[in-house]
Amino acid sequence: MGEFLAQHREQILVACGQHLALVLPCLAAAALLGVGIAALVHHHPVAHATSDTLAALAMTVPSFAVLGALLVLTGGGRASGVAAVTFFAVLPILRHGLLGLRGIPTVLTDSAKGLGMGRVRVLTTVQLPLAWPVILAGIRVSARLCTGIAALVAYTVGSGLGGLVFAGLARGQGDDAVGLVLTGVVGALLLVAVLDLALVLLGRLTIPRGLRG
Repeated sequence: MGEFLAQHREQILVACGQHLALVLPCLAAAALLGVGIAALVHHHPVAHATSDTLAALAMTVPSFAVLGALLVLTGGGRASGVAAVTFFAVLPILRHGLLGLRGIPTVLTDSAKGLGMGRVRVLTTVQLPLAWPVILAGIRVSARLCTGIAALVAYTVGSGLGGLVFAGLARGQGDDAVGLVLTGVVGALLLVAVLDLALVLLGRLTIPRGLRG
């Protein structure tokens, strides 16, 4: 295995970079969409319940089914991969955003309003900071999820660590085939660990000690 890694070092590094280039923008877009939708609907019980239910149901849809539908709609390529990864990444962030915002005691928002704050200022200075630990937990879930989904969408994108897995499977048997598959799988797991550690450190920097669980 060590010899295989040495021989394919550049290919592996390129695949890792391609994987991150797909995951990170999708995760950032999903965070903006998920938190934005949660901020819009959490005041309204019906909209809140509907959004939470739809997000929960959408998470049960097989990723290959979503990818197949997007292939038909977009014609394949990177667009379908980005859409699939972003779709699944939004769902945990939306659910955690709703949970975090709804969990803030009403007395705190009422006090802020009593001080003359408008709805937007209450949201940005009171609600989102207090909900941030829960939202960040959702982002961590999304990071793990979309890293795995990004490996699957290599079927259409043809790059990233998933590309190594599919390349190995296409070769059938042999040391190179096994090496490619193992490298793709282990590499994706390592990326998950690295992203999760980065988000934990982000939490340490952005969450006040009194709000840490």
